[in-house]
Amino acid sequence: MARRPRGRSRGKGGLLLVLALLVAAVAGAVYIYTAPEFERTKPTIKVPDTLYWNRKDPIKITLSDNVGLDNYELVLSDGKKSVVIGQGPLEGKEKTILVKYPKGKVLDAKSTMFQLKITVTDKSLWHFFQGNKASKTVDIKVDYKRPNVNVIANSRMINQGGSALVVFQAEDDNLDKLYVKANGNTFKPEPYKKEGYYAALVAWPFTDESFDAKIVATDLAGNKRETHIPFYHGNPKYRTSKIRATDKFIDGKITDLASSNPEYAGIEDRLERLKAINETMRLKNEALIHRLSRHVSDEMIDSWKIKRFSPLKNGKKVASFGDHRYYYYGDKNHVVSESYHLGYDLASTKMANVIASNPGKVVFADENGIYGNMPLIDHGLGLYTLYGHCSQLLVKEGDEVHAGQVIAKTGMTGLALGDHLHFGILVQGIEVRPVLYCQDGVHTAVPD
Repeated sequence: MARRPRGRSRGKGGLLLVLALLVAAVAGAVYIYTAPEFERTKPTIKVPDTLYWNRKDPIKITLSDNVGLDNYELVLSDGKKSVVIGQGPLEGKEKTILVKYPKGKVLDAKSTMFQLKITVTDKSLWHFFQGNKASKTVDIKVDYKRPNVNVIANSRMINQGGSALVVFQAEDDNLDKLYVKANGNTFKPEPYKKEGYYAALVAWPFTDESFDAKIVATDLAGNKRETHIPFYHGNPKYRTSKIRATDKFIDGKITDLASSNPEYAGIEDRLERLKAINETMRLKNEALIHRLSRHVSDEMIDSWKIKRFSPLKNGKKVASFGDHRYYYYGDKNHVVSESYHLGYDLASTKMANVIASNPGKVVFADENGIYGNMPLIDHGLGLYTLYGHCSQLLVKEGDEVHAGQVIAKTGMTGLALGDHLHFGILVQGIEVRPVLYCQDGVHTAVPD
């Protein structure tokens, strides 16, 4: 029997070995390129490219990675010398680091410019098990100076449930936020006449017993100045009343409003239905009003004047602002619902003309639950007027109205038992006493 040549067998075996090694290499390469532990996404460094720093408050840097963070290093330089101000291992996919100015005298304490180099790596096995690396250099400008704020003019007095005006100056090369804070509410000022000057209307909610207002200015470095506004305070008394909730009232107006809204239509219990409309629906309707009446323009104004509001000719006031109403069923001690009355109710003749006493822009003109058909007008500087229960609307959203224009007809839409007008005034989303703007001789204006 003839023998097979040995050289050919060895050659075939060597070829199979090469192919096996090649397949293994390809498989290894595919594994490296597809395995999660060899992912190639760099970590993310979240911090602005340029920062303003007062050196008192820490700089916040957020580091994140899709798989996991490994370590980081922070190097701060004044242009001549550098110092490591943070380094070490990291755990998890995201970490926020607070950078404080280093102790010691390595860096120039008088320097107004610094650079911060941030380096971070992840737990990937990419780059020969060293992980993916990301780095970023941030320019830092040092600013110690607080904004300058000066009150130029303000109303002498503000009453509980009322509003007042303030004109002030605020300046800073790096001004960031500017607002008036009063009782936890913030009021946006509008630029007035020239750069650095502002005017704002502020409101004292009628449910708050005390009041304090201050102008708050902060710059990009976090420096803050708070300046008190010197208002005298007045505390008028608001009425509390008890109203009998009859079956006729509940089965009439309350049921009519409930049946028109799927959210309340299925409530069968009378008292639950009353509470749902008088409280839940009311709060939702008022939330819409508050949202629409918060807007204040960013445009500079040269003047702003408001004359006495007289929305209904020969109108008689039949309900006051701020009344706290308790509804009882049967026994007076059986209180089943409560609400506040947030405007004036004025009545004259049926379907009487409703007048816009001052120019403005209609921001809403539609049905709004308990308020019925309701125009809402923006008069500038955060002052809005509301006209509820109208039978007809003669304006639409977006219309510009002029002083003396008839905008609607009185009626009894919404939660109204008789033909009248519900007239409300708001300052940046907060209801205020209409009497302040309806008195004879009232002429509110920003001082020249």
